[in-house]
Amino acid sequence: MKFNFLCFVLFLTSCNSSDKTQRDHSLGFDDSIILEMESELKILEKEIILLKDHFEFLLENRDSILKKADRTKYSFDGGYSTNTPQDSENLSSVVILNTTSDFDKSMESVLITNSMDSLFKNSLEKYGIIAQVYYNAIDQVSRVFPPYDAKALLDLNIDVTAFNFFYEGDFNHNPEKGPKWIPEVYVDPAGRGWILSLVHPVLLDGELYAVLGIDITVEEIFERYLENKKGEYLIVNSKGDIVGGNSGAIEALSFPPLLNHVYRETILSDNYRVSDYNLFNSKNKEVREMAKSIILKKEKFYQFKDEFSPEAAYAAPFNLLEWYLIEIEPSL
Repeated sequence: MKFNFLCFVLFLTSCNSSDKTQRDHSLGFDDSIILEMESELKILEKEIILLKDHFEFLLENRDSILKKADRTKYSFDGGYSTNTPQDSENLSSVVILNTTSDFDKSMESVLITNSMDSLFKNSLEKYGIIAQVYYNAIDQVSRVFPPYDAKALLDLNIDVTAFNFFYEGDFNHNPEKGPKWIPEVYVDPAGRGWILSLVHPVLLDGELYAVLGIDITVEEIFERYLENKKGEYLIVNSKGDIVGGNSGAIEALSFPPLLNHVYRETILSDNYRVSDYNLFNSKNKEVREMAKSIILKKEKFYQFKDEFSPEAAYAAPFNLLEWYLIEIEPSL
């Protein structure tokens, strides 16, 4: 009897061991991180619509507002407002770029939209995830809250309409003329590191006048949604670029080790190159196969075969963004 019971235990143990990956896979992927993240991001779409509505109200009433405008609120040194981040918690950094065709007309636009400062501040106070709120206008006016050292960080000779945080909101890229998430993270010209942006066009007489933006740093995404989760996670976009993730997950996939710092610190530096952290560019064939499986074939599970590779990868697509959440199961 004892012998038969021992055999039965060994049989169950053997089944559990050999069937482990399939059993884990059958349980499905816990996408609570995606649900948590996208529920919060969805709220920001409503916020940017409120900002857009107020902005367009100001433009519609520009003549009457201009008559009563406080012309002492901002002073300028060339195209830069002279307030610094330390001067006031209520003012934005306002810049009139050299690419404007009419500096005086652009200055009028600054005066007309000065009341956007209080709305920008209110948005940041309501939602801790927001890094900055801003608009960039067709007349080459840029207003960003909270303020930053624009004179040190922003070249007056740039054309704001040439950047994705403007053109992704134009009618060609956003024919619905509503809130739009820019799918690719990018380096913020204002120095806040790698950014995820929500943009919305602002219309004047049916034409594009400006693009509003709400920015979230990749660092904030990492800290808020991934840092305290058990497991090794990556967020990648549809091109295979790693948007964020645990350093353990990144190194498990044979990417360059992140010496003495974690991933979120690397992406704040100018040395970070997206191509270095792209799944399709990996030197490891299995990582490339995993990318094809998850991103191209839309599969939610990938079993690694090489003994030096992780055990498996589980994935789920985002709904709001062209991103994928991947959990790397390390080798036993």
